Amino acid sequence: MSHRLPPLSALRAFEAAARLGRMTAAADELSVTPGAISRQVRQLEQHLGVALFDGSKARPTLTPAAHVLQPVLTTAFAHIADAVREVSDPSRGPLDVACFSTFTVKWLIPRLFDFQAQHPGIEVRLRTTDAGTGAGRMHGDLAITAEEATGAWDTSKEQRLFPEHLGPVLSPELAQRVALQQPTDLADLALAPLRLHTRTRRNAWAMWGAAAGATVPLPTPSQAGPEFEHYYFTLEAAVRGLGIAVAPWHLVMDDVLAGRLVAPLGFVASGYDYVVRRRTSGPEWLQAQAEATPAPPGLQRVG
Repeated sequence: MSHRLPPLSALRAFEAAARLGRMTAAADELSVTPGAISRQVRQLEQHLGVALFDGSKARPTLTPAAHVLQPVLTTAFAHIADAVREVSDPSRGPLDVACFSTFTVKWLIPRLFDFQAQHPGIEVRLRTTDAGTGAGRMHGDLAITAEEATGAWDTSKEQRLFPEHLGPVLSPELAQRVALQQPTDLADLALAPLRLHTRTRRNAWAMWGAAAGATVPLPTPSQAGPEFEHYYFTLEAAVRGLGIAVAPWHLVMDDVLAGRLVAPLGFVASGYDYVVRRRTSGPEWLQAQAEATPAPPGLQRVG
């Protein structure tokens, strides 16, 4: 076997075909023909002296050698892409921003018009990621994540946007019927069917209860209110009067200020911060938007 590295084009073709499971999918990703992918894979097999695929050309299976090679190449190409992005002039290409979907919909997109007015030559590309992936490998030029509020930020690469505050919100019509006055009112299991839940943050009620000094007991399955896949589904359900959601202030601020939701008990700090991680120059515009975000009303008790 040769100790020279195989051609880069052959490695890329194999990595894409192995990762995607089909030659045609690899061809689409690399903007070449399926025949070109097959030729590059054969060239790599000849260079290595081992077979990399078994089975049909349409849906080949990986050999043991391919199982060893593919994950290493996938990681290597990702590192190369990261390094190229890091040293590239950000003004020459789009700004790639990664954040979780509800933050994108409820906070970031409503503020993009201002950014585009200030920077008409920069294209912003948004991608969604999970809220809890802040500690993992960063994707994009900027990544907005929710982090436990330790205060130990790497200021050369990270910047705190604002602390998270949680509070129960509901439609004005439902608020007239429920008449919440104390945080402990929501500990009443009679209200359990009205509590809305989110699959991606099932601990929201318990987290708010602990911060507000009100133990919110877990309801039985027959008592529990609806659970939604994403936070923005839960918030829309609250706007429509389907129940009460515990939500971060910055995700419901526009709805509260517009009167679509009310927050009779105010908001309490959750112990999390929203942080922007950057690969390019500092996110001055994001920081300015964060500073312009109104502070939430504090914890309320009536009577």
